Amino acid sequence: MILCAGEALIDMIPRQTTQGGTAFAPLAGGSVFNTAIALGRLGTPVQFFSGLSSDLFGDVLRKELTASKVDSSPAHISDRPTTLAFVTLTDGHASYAFYDENTAGRMIGQADLPVVQADAIFFGGISLVVEPCAAAYQALMQREAKTCVTMIDPNIRPGFITDEAAYRARLADMFKVADIIKTSDEDLAWITGGTDAGALFDGTAVQAILLTRGAQGVTVLTRDGAAEVPAVKATVVDTVGAGDTFSAGFLADLHKAGLLTKSTLPTATMHDLTRAAGFGARVAAITVARAGANPPWAAEL
Repeated sequence: MILCAGEALIDMIPRQTTQGGTAFAPLAGGSVFNTAIALGRLGTPVQFFSGLSSDLFGDVLRKELTASKVDSSPAHISDRPTTLAFVTLTDGHASYAFYDENTAGRMIGQADLPVVQADAIFFGGISLVVEPCAAAYQALMQREAKTCVTMIDPNIRPGFITDEAAYRARLADMFKVADIIKTSDEDLAWITGGTDAGALFDGTAVQAILLTRGAQGVTVLTRDGAAEVPAVKATVVDTVGAGDTFSAGFLADLHKAGLLTKSTLPTATMHDLTRAAGFGARVAAITVARAGANPPWAAEL
């Protein structure tokens, strides 16, 4: 079982009306939510923890989780509103404006954390930026890191960060206990100021780093070396959810191989890790070829 812990929100995706104007289509989304959806569709046992609203948009999120075979029972339900993210697409690449004040997802605290029954936990996204939810996810990771495989994808949105020093400190603390870090080349530059992903090993327990570089593929790094995994060619409609889906494919492959527990992950070879990254690239290639974060089902692969 994999637990995905992080934000769920409504992506407001731009669409053109029949009169030629611009409108927004509300679609279920959020970085960690997307990863959970992709895992469920791939047939991997998965649960989702976040703060979900009892409002109309919260119903949309819960229905999407159920339809994609994701167990949302660990989620905390409240009557606060759902976070909205208005998306701007430029040449297929997405940027976001978030509306997140006093929302169900943002306002969860440590008292709302679930009892974990999973072998692995995935963290990431804007849920690691804002209080009080960021502190809650940090506490969950530190609480479970000794017994669960933990993977983190910061998925940095610089425009959403209001306290950069606190955010950097939180990421550093979470990296210390993480088993797997996934980062894009853009995120790496923001975190380290450079291009050396291996620097993320320093002072941490990290066993593997996944550096995604868009059409240039993925670099898989361990403490013993690095290997390149090529991207899978696709006709890109937009990149919404691409990295989230890649993470799901990577985790799904390791889970299927029996390598996603605290005792078995250290036995994973570079071959195992590059195979998993290759599967993640295949899954992501399907996602970018259609609008919005719409991960494939296992039967589509």
